[in-house]
Amino acid sequence: MVGQLGHPSPVKPLRLGVADAGEVLTLQRAAYVTEARAHADFDLPPLLETLEETRAALESLSWGIRESGRLVASVRLTVTGKVGVIGRLVVAPDRQGDGLGGALLRAVEELAPAPVTVFRLFTGSKSVGPLHLYAKHGYRETHRTPEHNHELVHLEKARVHAPG
Repeated sequence: MVGQLGHPSPVKPLRLGVADAGEVLTLQRAAYVTEARAHADFDLPPLLETLEETRAALESLSWGIRESGRLVASVRLTVTGKVGVIGRLVVAPDRQGDGLGGALLRAVEELAPAPVTVFRLFTGSKSVGPLHLYAKHGYRETHRTPEHNHELVHLEKARVHAPG
């Protein structure tokens, strides 16, 4: 993570918890407005999630990146057996394009529990930035599912190496 665009020093993801729910929800809503516009759908689940739902989600594996105390990126990981499902990878709108999303994606892949051998995630078919990011990091499309006036693109990546 050293040398990321806009980050001359290492980016260190921190574990997030229930106490971070308000900040995570605010960040999530700000980040997903762009996706909602691209898909002409302001009923995206991340925009409708409640504070209680965010608190519940943060009881499991979640990480974030803070800059000067401000939460600027976050991600969640749900583990079922050997599968790690990456969700809600968000970056503050004013920090998008600076390498934080890629840094957090690599971090969650490294920090996932040892049994995880494959990562899965999805994004909207009109999410140009996220689709580019995921392809750049080795994720490949497995299938699509209908969602309102667009499709969800499901992607997968085998874990390169499990922690030892």
